[in-house]
Amino acid sequence: MTELWLFLHLVAVVVWIGGMVFAHFCLRPAALATLQPPQRLPLMAAALGRFFALVGGSLVLLWGSGLAMFAAITTSGGKPPMSWNLMAAIAAAMTLVFLWIALKLHPKMRASVAASEWPGAAAALDSIRRLVVLNLALGFLTIAVATLGRMAN
Repeated sequence: MTELWLFLHLVAVVVWIGGMVFAHFCLRPAALATLQPPQRLPLMAAALGRFFALVGGSLVLLWGSGLAMFAAITTSGGKPPMSWNLMAAIAAAMTLVFLWIALKLHPKMRASVAASEWPGAAAALDSIRRLVVLNLALGFLTIAVATLGRMAN
């Protein structure tokens, strides 16, 4: 069962981190290079809305599988590696950042787009972009802890 939880955990990570990489390094630059704000900002608001729905599902899977793996070890009398505690702490910070983006900034962006208020939409998107960069850094740190931290356990 642990292998299944690990597989589901990794799928959730791939969706979240991979989606941020795609949005930040592919979608955003292409949209900036080819579209004006009245086309670019609605596209980004719609794309991010779809992505955030996927991330919400991934978070349920990520936390559920992570907690299941913690429980499997502790109920069998084992002790989770220290790196797992660090991963959970970073994941908690990432989750809070995501919730701020999805529940505060993205609705603000969508409202500005709906009102054709492009400077407000652009400002909200820039705030989202900055927090995505933070979450990407935290995500890669978490992957480093997960893989390189095994050497310290």
